[in-house]
Amino acid sequence: QVQLVESGGGLVQPGGSLRLSCTASGTIFNINTMGWYRQAPGKQRELVTTITSGGRTNYADSVKGRFTISRDNAKNTVNLQMNGLKPEDTAVYYCKVRDGLVAVDYWGQGTQVTVSS
Repeated sequence: QVQLVESGGGLVQPGGSLRLSCTASGTIFNINTMGWYRQAPGKQRELVTTITSGGRTNYADSVKGRFTISRDNAKNTVNLQMNGLKPEDTAVYYCKVRDGLVAVDYWGQGTQVTVSS
């Protein structure tokens, strides 16, 4: 069984920063892509950013230049540094990890990020 534990969400003022972390534990054979998604109230879940096992990154246009994804393969951890936060970044943020050997995606429970003055 695989478990993803997220941390780091909270309330921040516009222009502020937050750092999210997600650690995977359990029986994972081969983690390749790790990523972050978000879902705002009344909206569909959307991609924020992904990172491959080789370190190649992909960002949604709305967060380019403000968010940075990183990973620690030894610790099965993916991080999201969010700077210059805007009210429109308010959402529940979910991490996703793909086990490439068995082609299964695992999701975290979500962490709330609220950007408000």
